[in-house]
Amino acid sequence: MNSSSLQMPGRFSVLCSRAVLPLSPPSLFFRRLPHPRAVSSSPLPTPPPPPGMEASYKFGPYKIDAREVFHATPLSYAMVNLRPLLPGHVLVCPKREVKRFADLSSDETSDLWVTAKEVGVRLEQYHKASSLTFAIQDGPQAGQTVPHVHIHVIPRKKGDFEKNDEIYDAIDVKERELKEKLDLDIERKDRSMEEMAHEANEYRAIFS
Repeated sequence: MNSSSLQMPGRFSVLCSRAVLPLSPPSLFFRRLPHPRAVSSSPLPTPPPPPGMEASYKFGPYKIDAREVFHATPLSYAMVNLRPLLPGHVLVCPKREVKRFADLSSDETSDLWVTAKEVGVRLEQYHKASSLTFAIQDGPQAGQTVPHVHIHVIPRKKGDFEKNDEIYDAIDVKERELKEKLDLDIERKDRSMEEMAHEANEYRAIFS
């Protein structure tokens, strides 16, 4: 075996052998390891909106992914909640960005409430509830944190709150949490997009 010795300063020497270190072909092991950036630099494609839905919806200054929306009319839409108080707690909103209830047009007002009624009836049946809570917080002093009119629609069952009026305090808390989540755009710990999209798909089916 022919080998050459490369002398280094000090006591060390390196033996190089053509038989031990072939120059070609490159090892297949290194071919199988993609560069980390090559894997992470390609963004995942945005899924298309569900049939009959727009690509996104306005909720005050925020953009709502169409996967969270399960029902829409020409003037209103209904979306699942980031942090629902009870199963079936959803929001019904006008498509136009309107801060206060009095600023809605007559057509928008009528459509919003008809949509809320239809959503409530179907979700009450779906969740086998016996009652419904409809709530609007109209303005900041009323507890509104997102400046876009929205109706809370919540299917109710006996005993879901120890005292019935406690639900309104709970709605105030959830309003504040919702705004904090949207503002900070941090990881959704309570409900992932996949969880909300799955719920919206189930609700969408009862309107088809």
